[in-house]
Amino acid sequence: MAADVTQLLREVREGEEGAFDALFGAVYGELREIAHVQLQRQQPGDTLNTTALVHEAYLKLFDQSRVCVQDRSHFLALSARAMRQILVDYFRRRQAQKRGGGRTVVRLQEGQVPIEARGQVLLALDEALIRLTALNERLGHIVEYKFFGGMTEQEIASVFDLTPRTVRSDWRKARMWLTRELAGDEV
Repeated sequence: MAADVTQLLREVREGEEGAFDALFGAVYGELREIAHVQLQRQQPGDTLNTTALVHEAYLKLFDQSRVCVQDRSHFLALSARAMRQILVDYFRRRQAQKRGGGRTVVRLQEGQVPIEARGQVLLALDEALIRLTALNERLGHIVEYKFFGGMTEQEIASVFDLTPRTVRSDWRKARMWLTRELAGDEV
């Protein structure tokens, strides 16, 4: 499959008609899996579903004039960013519709997040991730690709031309920073 995706990416860069649609079809199943994992963090009754999230990501990526993707991992990284933006925008709109507010205790371990607070957790994580990316862009992107994109250490390593060991180390650093940052939001 990786060879097919690489060929399709080459065709997209060369501007071949229908290449982007073929590329999207080739990675659709994988994107659905990533979207499904992201949406498991939602509250019951949320209207955004797996198919809608994948299709929204497709629309964000569709502007072929800006697509300059090197390989499968880079495409998944761009998809992760698109899904993150969609989810954050979705929960911001929902939050804006609610009255009141208050802070929510935020934990990085998924199982510790009460289901009714998951949208707020996502928004708090996004804000912290913006601050982390401003301090260290690579750490911010590693979190984005791993957490929002479900990418493996090997895939992330290929995006940055690093070793998986370096990615693992950066992931630990980023998690520690985010844990401290999010714990500060509890007060």
